[in-house]
Amino acid sequence: MKPEAAKNVKHTPLTPEEDKIYMKKALKQAEHALALGEVPIGCVIVYDKKIIGRGFNKRNTKKTALAHAEITAIAQACRKLGDWRLDGCTMYITLEPCQMCSGAIVQSRIDRIVIGAMNPKAGCAGSILNLLNRPEFNHQVEITKDICAAESTEILQRFFKDLRVRNKT
Repeated sequence: MKPEAAKNVKHTPLTPEEDKIYMKKALKQAEHALALGEVPIGCVIVYDKKIIGRGFNKRNTKKTALAHAEITAIAQACRKLGDWRLDGCTMYITLEPCQMCSGAIVQSRIDRIVIGAMNPKAGCAGSILNLLNRPEFNHQVEITKDICAAESTEILQRFFKDLRVRNKT
C-alpha cells in the first residue's frame, strides 16, 4: 500500500471483542517465543482490520537487545505499508513495552496500543513511566490496558516457573 493511500483511509475503531481477537493473535506469537525458550512476548500490528506486522521476542536467539517483539512487528508493518509512519495502526502486545519499544512506537506514529499484562519492572506505558503520552513529544499514543491480562500473565509465569526448575537441576 502506498503511503499516500494509507493517509486517506478512514479507520473504523476496533471493538472490545476485536481487541480480544487480535490480542489472542499476539498470544500465539508469544507461544512461538516460548517454543524457542525465549521470554514469551508477542505482538501484532493491525491496519484496517488486517494484521500487517507480527513479532515475538528473539533476544537470546538472535543475540541482540534489539530483537523485541514490538521492533520486529514495526519493521514488518513498515515494509508492508511502504512507509515508516504507521498512522492508523493499532499494536497488540502481550507485555507492556519497555523504554526502547515505547520510543519506537512513538517514532513510528502508531495511533493506539493494546496491552495484555503490565510490566512493573520495565514498563514504559504507565508502570514505571509513560513515554507514550509525553506532551513534549510530537505524537501521543492511545493506550488500552488489561486485554487478555490473565492469559498474558499466565504464559509469562509458566515460562519463569519452568526456568527456575531448569536452573535448579
